[in-house]
Amino acid sequence: MASALDDDEILNDDFYSLLNVRREATQDELKAAYRRLCMLYHPDKHRDPELKRQAEQLFNLVHEAYEVLRDPQARAIYDIYGKRGLDVEGWEVVERKRTPAEIREEYERLQKEREERRLQQRTNPKGTISVGIDATDLFDQYEEDYEDVVGGGIPHVEINKMHISQSIEAPLTTKDTAILSGSLSTHNGNGGGTINLALRRVTSAKGWGEVEVGAGDTQGPLLGLKIFRNLTPRFFVTAQCGLQFSSRGVRPGVTTVLARHLDKNTMGYLQWRWGIQSSMNTSIVRDTKSSHFTFAMQLGIPHTFMMMSYQYKFQDDDQTKIKGSVKSGFFGTVVEYGAERKISRHSVLGATVSVGVPQGITLKIKLNRASQTYFFPIHLTDQILPSAVFYATVGPLVFYLAIQQLIIRPYVRAQKEEDLEKQQESSASNIARKKQEAEAAVSNCFRGSGVDVVPVLHCGSVLDEKRRYFKVTAMKYYKSHTSQSKELRRD
Repeated sequence: MASALDDDEILNDDFYSLLNVRREATQDELKAAYRRLCMLYHPDKHRDPELKRQAEQLFNLVHEAYEVLRDPQARAIYDIYGKRGLDVEGWEVVERKRTPAEIREEYERLQKEREERRLQQRTNPKGTISVGIDATDLFDQYEEDYEDVVGGGIPHVEINKMHISQSIEAPLTTKDTAILSGSLSTHNGNGGGTINLALRRVTSAKGWGEVEVGAGDTQGPLLGLKIFRNLTPRFFVTAQCGLQFSSRGVRPGVTTVLARHLDKNTMGYLQWRWGIQSSMNTSIVRDTKSSHFTFAMQLGIPHTFMMMSYQYKFQDDDQTKIKGSVKSGFFGTVVEYGAERKISRHSVLGATVSVGVPQGITLKIKLNRASQTYFFPIHLTDQILPSAVFYATVGPLVFYLAIQQLIIRPYVRAQKEEDLEKQQESSASNIARKKQEAEAAVSNCFRGSGVDVVPVLHCGSVLDEKRRYFKVTAMKYYKSHTSQSKELRRD
């Protein structure tokens, strides 16, 4: 290499130009060009530091180009999408495809998934859909002549309330973020909605501030301010104040939360709220690898209560959890128990039975799908009926087991078998290719040396033990011959 190379040449991403071959080059042509350039650009052939550095860069680029073009699947991806196609996450799945059409289809799917992940990371969408179902007609039949009424023999189940909320974030700068949220609610035919816009600014590594404005057809305009601050590494405070404008006038509200790390796994909270529903609340939350415990007590108008809940986490792949809680106050007493389990990579399904006086019995089904939550509270009865408790407990369990056995497990098993077949095909192809490369490398090393390597490479009738013996002997001769050549060069 007589002169220094330009940076443009070193940073060239055209693999065919790097190897100085045509785009229709065969594997033999690629191999010959690769060997010629390796001999030319090998760093050990240059003593000048600058030339050695540039030769090393070119040597690595040539090696990268050859590794891509020698693989038919990777070469097909590169020919269609260029080098950017090789950078898509998950392209190792594409590698198992066989035709350019299949490669294009798989690549476009992976590209779409990557764009969706990028969009989700930037906007951080969160949403909740809640559908309340009134199924009290299944258990509560107050009319004595219920069956005499037209259609009275069929229980009446209806949707009596619904709530939809959604929020997205839009980063404006490294410190500023805009948050847009909205909600729609309806209950027994009456409903309304709100829309809110918040601007959050990170003031320092210890805190941030947020200004919020909102409007709704039921509550009127809203103006709020929220501040978060880390006072010490183990203690932080959150303060929020707002003004709610309505036809009755302006209603101010203030909320302050103090939190402290009591130990590695325990947090303590103290909340004070003044305004529409004034109250004081204190709670302790302990979260470990195997359990989650919460104790809370609130004094306020109109809600005063004491609550304790416990959740046990099973150490399995499905992240199964069972939980129970007791809540008692001026409104009555509520006992809840339930479980949740991961049913797919991004989905968690849970069911909770709520038994309360005077609330009655409610079955709550919740599905978390990525950042979206779907909630279905089914009110079964206003009374405490053993039959309602039994069906609320056993019904979801039987339904889940049936779906698990009939749909989920067969689908997962079929997916695993398909992936295993693809892996076996890919492994067999890779082993055959590596074997051919090893044989070609040994053959090239002894070409012209006078050593007969035909028995090593092409003796299909010879036992594997003899083949390995011939290869080891040939490699020993090659190392000895190479060391002698180096000593002759020094002399």
